[in-house]
Amino acid sequence: MKYKEKAVLAVLDTGKSGDWPAEELMGELKALALSCGAEIAGKVIARRDKPDPAYFFGKGKAQETGLLAAEMEADIVIFNEDLSAAQKGSLERIINARVIDRTELILDIFAERAKSIEGKVQVELAQLQYLLPRLAGKGDELSRLGGGIGTRGPGEQKLEVDRRRIQKRISKLKKDLKKIEKRRQNLRDRRKRNHISTIALVGYTNSGKSTLLNALTTSNQIARDKLFSTLDPKVKKLILPNKQSVLMADTVGFLHNLPHHLIESFKATLEEAIEADILLHILDASSPRAKELKESVYNVLGELKVLDKPIITVLNKIDKAASKGMVDSFIKSRDNCVRVSALYKENLDELLHIIEQSLAGLRTYIKLLIPHQKMSLIDLIYKDGKVIKKEYGPKGVYLEADVSVVLAEKLKKMVSKSIHCHP
Repeated sequence: MKYKEKAVLAVLDTGKSGDWPAEELMGELKALALSCGAEIAGKVIARRDKPDPAYFFGKGKAQETGLLAAEMEADIVIFNEDLSAAQKGSLERIINARVIDRTELILDIFAERAKSIEGKVQVELAQLQYLLPRLAGKGDELSRLGGGIGTRGPGEQKLEVDRRRIQKRISKLKKDLKKIEKRRQNLRDRRKRNHISTIALVGYTNSGKSTLLNALTTSNQIARDKLFSTLDPKVKKLILPNKQSVLMADTVGFLHNLPHHLIESFKATLEEAIEADILLHILDASSPRAKELKESVYNVLGELKVLDKPIITVLNKIDKAASKGMVDSFIKSRDNCVRVSALYKENLDELLHIIEQSLAGLRTYIKLLIPHQKMSLIDLIYKDGKVIKKEYGPKGVYLEADVSVVLAEKLKKMVSKSIHCHP
């Protein structure tokens, strides 16, 4: 039987109105730790206006945490916020146990979940970028890596190197990631040339995205009741009731207060959301904090600059929803909102109907005459849509094509006298 590390969970409560309650933060930290295979040995909540620069909790509370860790024979203490190298060193000396923070915990889960080359490259890059500014002294902290929660991924051999070699490794990983991104972009460009729309499933981790993907397509994506069960993006074909073929892309789950540097590191994984025609926002309707989960997701979508895309809100897990009133209020307050149970395949017909309507509103049929001096526009049209008719004449090229509404608007400004759009 595999040994489970005993963990004490440590949460700082600043009492700020915009923050989640400490109990909710503790609940999410517990879910993360359990997803990592830890056994919860104890919990500590410290209340202060802001983190202590030396001991995060303050010296007295840090000592109290150390006594609890010793009493419970804990192997590790997990803090709910990022710790500086100085704070981590001070806490480990007082607590006399290994200390990690929330980002290290998330990265450890990512390292375990990553199966593709792309996923592994992104995880290693994120871990090294996190570790680089925290390197201190002769690397005493790094010498302990390689055995336990928060240490998966690059491993001891790659981390016991000097700062210059780590920077060189980061540079190499970034180049590898750019090559992977280029291959993925070529695939997306091919989809556009073939006039195939893409729908990206986004949402809070464990909201049921993979379950919904399985329910709508022939995918056999693994769906577990765990945080971040999906790290590598999966793309599957879906035939809509009107016989239109689309692609559905599952993406990594979001999290409350997801560190900005993690979003940056995993943008390659989130490219499907950035490039998608429509976003399906999967929201756990059974969560008492559904509104806060929605806000967390929208914060990440804002950082990805995709809030201008059509978004369909999918209220999932209605079979478990405790408050029908809350679900109804969501339906009334938002356009393109539908309730479903992905697990029991309830109300999926309505969801598919809304998807069809949304896709129909994204494209239009245009007739235009492109002057000879603007021939570069023809390449844009071929890349974005499907040319139905093309005739060469003395004044230019006459085209009839099916294109996106966005491109049609752009063409209107450039050849406004000769373009006509039809839905």
